[in-house]
Amino acid sequence: MIIEKLLLHVLIVIAPVLSYSFLFESRKIGKSPYFLGILYGVSASLCMNFAYFDSGLLWDLRYVPLVLSIFYGGPISGIITLTALLATRTAIGGDTLYLGYISASVACIVPFILYKYFWRFPPRKRIYMSIIAGLWPAIVQLLILLSYLYMNGEGLQVDQDIFLYIAVFGIIQILAVVFGSILNEAVIERNLMKDEIRRSEKQHTLGELAASIAHEVRNPLTVVKGFLQLMEGEDERHKHYYPLILSELSRAESIISDYLNFAKPEFKKIETFSIAELVTELSILLNPYALKDGIALTHLIESDAKITTDRNQLKQALINILKNAVEATPKEGRVSIKLIPEGEQVKIIVRDTGKGMTKEQLSRIGSLFFSTKQQGTGLGTMVSIRIIESMGGKVEYTSKIGKGTKVSVLLPLISSFEEDSV
Repeated sequence: MIIEKLLLHVLIVIAPVLSYSFLFESRKIGKSPYFLGILYGVSASLCMNFAYFDSGLLWDLRYVPLVLSIFYGGPISGIITLTALLATRTAIGGDTLYLGYISASVACIVPFILYKYFWRFPPRKRIYMSIIAGLWPAIVQLLILLSYLYMNGEGLQVDQDIFLYIAVFGIIQILAVVFGSILNEAVIERNLMKDEIRRSEKQHTLGELAASIAHEVRNPLTVVKGFLQLMEGEDERHKHYYPLILSELSRAESIISDYLNFAKPEFKKIETFSIAELVTELSILLNPYALKDGIALTHLIESDAKITTDRNQLKQALINILKNAVEATPKEGRVSIKLIPEGEQVKIIVRDTGKGMTKEQLSRIGSLFFSTKQQGTGLGTMVSIRIIESMGGKVEYTSKIGKGTKVSVLLPLISSFEEDSV
């Protein structure tokens, strides 16, 4: 009977995940910690109301929804679930009501502490952490109840049945946590895949549009620029206008080149070079630009790795990232470049002490027409990310308001160019 009852609890535990993944995932409320807290709170309450009573103990999985709520919904969701759990326990009443409060208070401590580190781990390790956190409340609950029965001399029968119940309870508890965690991770993975597909489709569409527009506009611009250069030495009355016109045409050509680079980065000259030398060169190149605004630009080299790729394209991408960092930093601020080894990769870290970005701004980094600069288009950042990703690398942005921004550029030591040549 205990097996059937606890298996019912497993269905109750995974019901919130199924509910918001199938019914509310596409709606804003489906991502609200308050809504998730209510769902998991109802789940915990139902587990308590349908508990199996035997050998002086209540056997239920009330703390599994609490753990899942804290980890996958956040602290607010966890507090709501805990409140619902305590309210249900109060409604049930009984002589051991105070033990229920103690059990719940002690049981939620570990999950709340582990939550600080939970999202730093990959999915598989998050599942392991959920199992550990899920077993802890059950152990606390069992020890408190057993201690109470023993101290009050209520004649707890320590026979084969109680050990069997403990074994069954422990196994099903682990299964409930595993199922709940796997379902949550599947929902997260599916959402990430959807976002990636949407981003890829958007970039592909923008790339094709950018390439077609750039090719059509570039040809007449080249003709106009050529005729203006021929006329520059002949018309003395308007000669002071020609440098300005040619400068603006060059700027337009540069923007068009960026659009073409975004559409499809072209790696014309593949070579093997020292990434340390490139980072040093970039620091020297942009140091006057930083000093002009009273910003200290420093670099630290901790790797002598060599990579094979288009040096000029990589240089263009890194210059853009560094310029953004300098432009986001106020006077007397600092920008640092750090090169470190990272297994089969090398990492370039660019930090600034600028105003930082909000989570919403971070989520839009690399989107066309989004920029934290007043006159920015966001195209340069898009091109930089596209170039690095085309090289098999990855760009990660982290930021804190008032503290600054960190850009991490991961580049593979064994590149696709080397593999293609083998």
